[in-house]
Amino acid sequence: MQLDPDTPRTVRAAGVLVGLQGLGGIVAAVVLMVQPGVLRPADRFGEAAFFALMAAAVIAFGVALVLGKRGARSPVVVMQLLLLGIAGYATVPSSRPEYGIPVAVVCLLVLYLLLNSAVREWAMDLQATDQDPD
Repeated sequence: MQLDPDTPRTVRAAGVLVGLQGLGGIVAAVVLMVQPGVLRPADRFGEAAFFALMAAAVIAFGVALVLGKRGARSPVVVMQLLLLGIAGYATVPSSRPEYGIPVAVVCLLVLYLLLNSAVREWAMDLQATDQDPD
């Protein structure tokens, strides 16, 4: 796997942040697995496995962004929008702003890094053709 030299730094930074989000998901899966709760052990392990699988996908998207894969941008934007909704729910109805606000800040930062004009041009591969089609 080679790094694409044309990849903007903001894409690589977003990839690192997304990878860290995935690692946070792995930590959450481990906590779900070892923390005693109201669920039966089989249910806890199933839920932890689901979170681990989702976290692995998030890590893969982060790695793809760091490597400069253009196709990873759209799924990451969708994922950040979904996480932003989850952060809002954690902050207001669940009364857990200590969880929701940091997640929302990271989501907004990743969206800012991935939705600027330089990244849009990179994603559409516009810098390769500097000629005007008219």
